[in-house]
Amino acid sequence: MQGASKYDEKLLRNYVPLYVMLPLGVITADNVFEGGEKLEKQLKDLRAVGIDGVMVDVWWGIIEAKGPKQYDWSAYRSLFKLVSECELKIQAIMSFHQCGGNIGDVVDIPIPQWVRDIGETDPDIFYTNRSGNRNKEYLSLGVDHLHLFGGRSAIEMYSDYMKSFRENMADFLEAGQIIDIEVGCGAAGELRYPSYPETQGWVFPGIGEFQCYDKYLKGEFKEAAKNAGHPEWELPDDAGTYNDRPDSTEFFKQNGTYLSEKGKFFLTWYSNKLLMHGDDILDEANKAFVGCKVKLATKVYFKTLSLFLTNEGRK
Repeated sequence: MQGASKYDEKLLRNYVPLYVMLPLGVITADNVFEGGEKLEKQLKDLRAVGIDGVMVDVWWGIIEAKGPKQYDWSAYRSLFKLVSECELKIQAIMSFHQCGGNIGDVVDIPIPQWVRDIGETDPDIFYTNRSGNRNKEYLSLGVDHLHLFGGRSAIEMYSDYMKSFRENMADFLEAGQIIDIEVGCGAAGELRYPSYPETQGWVFPGIGEFQCYDKYLKGEFKEAAKNAGHPEWELPDDAGTYNDRPDSTEFFKQNGTYLSEKGKFFLTWYSNKLLMHGDDILDEANKAFVGCKVKLATKVYFKTLSLFLTNEGRK
């Protein structure tokens, strides 16, 4: 029996919690929770087989749909209450991107209409490829710190949203029901550019396209190039289109532009913009949830970076 006890202790030390993703549309695009008895049974069945909790997208396009800072958390509170009653924990995703257009998207939940309305008069708030095609899945990094949204920047909108979530879900946070906060930082909730959108004709294994040709990112690149002593440098015009192969483009072919001083400068600038975007959002998330005993994470392709927040703040 003593040996069995030690074995059980070893298993406990190496225990890996199991979480199940709830349907993308568990809260409808109209901000209605229609779970009812069917979802309750499913949640209880999950608990009965040893599942620890659920992960759920908390869509910006649903919560702040009515206007700037007009947050409606009622449907999500009803969902969280049911999950808690079924003795399951919650991993909440701050989803600042559109649902619809990516693999596995079975519902359509765009970003808030009032934000898209701003894009009607200023389409450069959206990611743009060299041909001028706009991607409305997520706001361009170029507007992260520009006050174009009723006096707020994109980063400030994300920050206000997370602060409102904390205020309105304080009871679930304090009770330890919400244990993880995953912060969306780009297309499909990942820290990446929307470089290969199926909605614009991309198919595997096409190379995709750079997404930095909106006037804001274009201006930032020109300023960076000028500061580096090369005001004549422009964004790439030889990187091909979505379904090209690397060796068919001047930029990516063997000994191509990407190896030149200009090419290396661009790629460094392009990747650093994404890293700074992630840093800025996670910094705001840390401020919003400081003091909460939750894990804070973001998705980088298929890897997750996490940091732990305690009552004393960041550790």
